[in-house]
Amino acid sequence: NRPERMNAFTPVMLGEWVAAIEQARQDDDVRAVIVTGAGRAFCAGMDVGREARGEGVLRTNEGDAARRRNSLRYRVHPVPRALALFDKPYIAAINGAAVGAGMDMASMADIRLASDKARFGMAYVRMGLVPGDGGGYYLPRIVGLSKALELIWSGRVFDAQEALGMGYVSYLFPEAEFTQRAREFVKQFVDGPAVAIQLAKRLAYRSLEVPQDLALDLAQYAMFIAQSTDDALEGPRAFVEKRPPRWTSH
Repeated sequence: NRPERMNAFTPVMLGEWVAAIEQARQDDDVRAVIVTGAGRAFCAGMDVGREARGEGVLRTNEGDAARRRNSLRYRVHPVPRALALFDKPYIAAINGAAVGAGMDMASMADIRLASDKARFGMAYVRMGLVPGDGGGYYLPRIVGLSKALELIWSGRVFDAQEALGMGYVSYLFPEAEFTQRAREFVKQFVDGPAVAIQLAKRLAYRSLEVPQDLALDLAQYAMFIAQSTDDALEGPRAFVEKRPPRWTSH
């Protein structure tokens, strides 16, 4: 929420971001999270002006390499590390520009929705830098290695329609209706069976990292837990009775 700086982040903002994720993770009444930007941008990533003065996240004039070796680890990386433990749907509603580290922050989401006025760019190369906030991990998994490298190496800005075409975003909504349409989209997950949705998310992410046989074992364990919930009885009953299910498990 720094619209005057296109939501370029500061250490304080990043700390509050992590705290909000952790609060949402622990609160059973929170079923999904939407992250979006105040004003006309989603997130411009690092505040270039503050970085140039040595006051930003990287603090490039803080001293030698040994002193700067944890500049991201303790300031930015707590966000993706917190999200690695966040089993609930985490949706990026990209209302405007998402560039550099701001695009990395969007890439951390499970699903990305975009305004038709949004634009994107892996702008690190323009600053002589590399993707430091997770872009090298997330982006190839979303658009494929070759496309990710093209976007990283060029640093070019591309529009929402191109983002949709490459599969980076799942849906485009008109700018005037964006907030309402994004909330309507996420409501389907909010109204769903919480335990099954959270287990499915954990299973999908873990399955990307392990051999097939272990992925199938993980599916068995997740199914065993899901079958033990009241929702696993309510779903079939509602189907037979031709009524909407009343999910109760947390």
